[in-house]
This record gives sequence, C-alpha cells and structure tokens, in this order.
Amino acid sequence: MKFVRFSYGGPVVYGVLEDDSVRIIDGTPFEKYTVSDKTYLLEKVRLLEPVVPSKIVAIGLNYIDHASELGMESHKEPILFLKPPSTILSTGDSIIYPEMSKQVEYEAELAIVIKSITRHVSADQSGERILGYTCANDVTARDLQKKDIQWTRAKSFDTFAPIGPCIATGIDPDNLKIELRLNGEVKQSSNTSNMHFKPDFLVSFISHIMTLCPGDLILTGTPPGVGPMSPGDKVEVTIEGIGTLSNKVTTL
Repeated sequence: MKFVRFSYGGPVVYGVLEDDSVRIIDGTPFEKYTVSDKTYLLEKVRLLEPVVPSKIVAIGLNYIDHASELGMESHKEPILFLKPPSTILSTGDSIIYPEMSKQVEYEAELAIVIKSITRHVSADQSGERILGYTCANDVTARDLQKKDIQWTRAKSFDTFAPIGPCIATGIDPDNLKIELRLNGEVKQSSNTSNMHFKPDFLVSFISHIMTLCPGDLILTGTPPGVGPMSPGDKVEVTIEGIGTLSNKVTTL
C-alpha cells in the first residue's frame, strides 16, 4: 500500500494511491483508519510531505560500496546526525541553494517512517514499529561540512530534506534498487542490499539512544556517486517499490 498526504483545495488529508487516483482515508496511517469512497485524480491534488516528523535521524557512510568509493572501511557502529524538521520538503517543490554555500550536493536515501512510540526495542521487534518507507534526498552543503567540526550547519538549511512522494508499506527494505538522476542522467545507482547496517538494526540502535515518535524519519545513508547540483537543475530519487521524488534547485 502507498499512503500519501495531500491537499485538494480543502483540508490536508491522507489517502491511498490507486493508479492515477487517490482515495481518501478517514484517519491517518499511524492509527486505525477506514478507506472512504472519496477519490480524486492524482493530477488534481497537491502532494505534500508524507509526514511531518518531530526529528530526522540520519546515518553517515552506511553503504559498503560508498565506503569503498571513498577508500574507507565501514564503521563498527552507526554514525548518527540530526536534521531539523524545518528541512522537510515535498516532491515537486524547490530546493533552495543557500548563499552561504558554494558546493551543494545530493544524496539519495531510503527513509524509514516510524509508526509508533519506539524505545528500547530489539531488532526483531523493530518491524512492528515501522510504518513504511519513503524516498529522501539528504541535501548537504559539502564545503561547509568540510569546514565545520560537526555537520549541523551543512545539513540543516531549509529545504535540505526532500521526502516523498508516498509512504510504501509491505516492501523488503533490504533489497531495493535505489537511483538518483540529475537532469535525467543517472548519478547514483545501487541496491539497499549494500547497506552495512540494515533498517531493523538501525531502529533498534537509535531507540536505545532516543525515543522515536510516530512520523519520525531515519535516513539510512547514501550509495556512491554523490555530487554537486546547481540552480536550475532537476534532481530525482527513485526507489523500487516506492516511486520517484522530484525536485528542482533554485535560489531565493
């Protein structure tokens, strides 16, 4: 099932994608809901960020092929950093290139969407705490990341976390093709099977550090091929079983 959050000239609601239409649900995917008879053509609605998280937890250097590309070994424990909720951006909206940076880069990622309050769970228990998965782009001001001791500034500009277009359930997160195209040219292409730390483990590991809340996101790392993008570019993240997250880059 693919859940979307959208508006259609009225209130913001959740729905289920059905080919070229959206069927409204009464409630949200995070609780009990019913599927209504109300449908809208997909082309007539505006897709929004599928969740509004309380926090975004991201994982650094989690793809074996990415570590190999950089001539580095995978870490023994996940490397965590945070992106604020103000970085969230929906598909179709524009990534703002900040004046403060001269090197803004894309990072295609699979994002985990947390379903319920999650604290101190085992990896075996993690699956029941995951609602589903979405596409993400961990946009990074690479020059500022290299300049600063920590990564907060480089990762935290408004619009630096595009997510969407939907939350996909019932898919195997350990074996999904992940790809990023810049102006139609493939720049990143890998499979989530190349992750060093798998989603179930990541949820468990993070839950022993901080409480995860419904709608929180875990960005699971990026494959090789990260690179720069410029104002005017179109960047698309496609993940098997989920869909395509599409954004343009612009300036203020």
